[in-house]
Amino acid sequence: MPIRVVVSGAGGRMGRHVLKEIINAADLELVGGVDPAHLGEDLGILAGMSPLGISVQKDLGTTLRANKADVLVDFTTPMVAFDNIVTAIECGVRPVVGTTGMGQAELERIRELCKARDLGCLIAPNFALGAVLMMHLCKIASPYFHQVEIIELHHDRKVDAPSGTAIKTAEMILSNRPGGDDSDEQQDFVEKVKGARGGNFSGVQIHSVRLPGLVAHQEVIFGLEGQTVTIRHDSFSRDSFMPGVLLGIRRVGEIKGVMYGLEGLLFAD
Repeated sequence: MPIRVVVSGAGGRMGRHVLKEIINAADLELVGGVDPAHLGEDLGILAGMSPLGISVQKDLGTTLRANKADVLVDFTTPMVAFDNIVTAIECGVRPVVGTTGMGQAELERIRELCKARDLGCLIAPNFALGAVLMMHLCKIASPYFHQVEIIELHHDRKVDAPSGTAIKTAEMILSNRPGGDDSDEQQDFVEKVKGARGGNFSGVQIHSVRLPGLVAHQEVIFGLEGQTVTIRHDSFSRDSFMPGVLLGIRRVGEIKGVMYGLEGLLFAD
C-alpha cells in the first residue's frame, strides 16, 4: 500500500520539487498540500506536471485528517514549522522536516509529543546525501584537528543564520573530541569590523554567506601546524535534496522518537 503524503509549504521552491518526486514515486501517494500563499491551486500544476485534481488547502489539521495521511513533509519557515509538526503528531502523522531554525525548547517539546504518541519524527538540517557524508567525515577528522572553521553559503532568501547544517556539523565535531570544545585555546582577536570573525559556537567559528545565485554550500577547514584539511559540499540544484527526502518518507515509520539528522538512517549501527 502506498505511503500517503501531505506536503506543507507545497508552493515553495523546495515544496514544488517534493511534489514532483512524490507524484513520480510508485510507492508514494500525494494526497494533499498546504500553503496559504497558493490556496486553490492544483498540486500537479505547482509541480510542473499535469493537473491532479487536488487543490492546495489552508488548514493543515483538516487536510491531514481528511486524507488519512501517513507522513507530513514540511519545508516552510521556522516561524510555522513547529506548529505544523505539533499538528501532525496530534493527528497521528509522522513528520519529515527540512525546516531549520527551531530552538532547543521546541525540539524538546516535539520529543515529548512523539514519546506520548509513540510516533517517529525526522528533522534533517540537510537532505543532500553528500552533505550528510561531509558532516560524517568532519566528525571523523575532529579528534586530530582541534582548530576548525565553518563557512556556509546559501541563497539570499534563507532566513536563518547560521544554517542548521553548520550548527549540526559543529555539534558533530565537538561530540567526537576527547576534551570537548577548545574555546579556551582560541586566540583573542581584535575585530576591526564587528562580526568579521563570524559567530562562535563553543569554540568553532561559523561564517554565513547569503547571496543570490547560491543554493546550499558548506566548507569546513581544519588547521594544524603546517597543514590544513578542507571538506566541502556543494548543492547546485534542489534536486540534490530529493533522494534524502524520499528516503526519509519511506523510513520515518522505523524511527522511534525524534531523529535529528539523516545520518541516523545512513550510518546506523
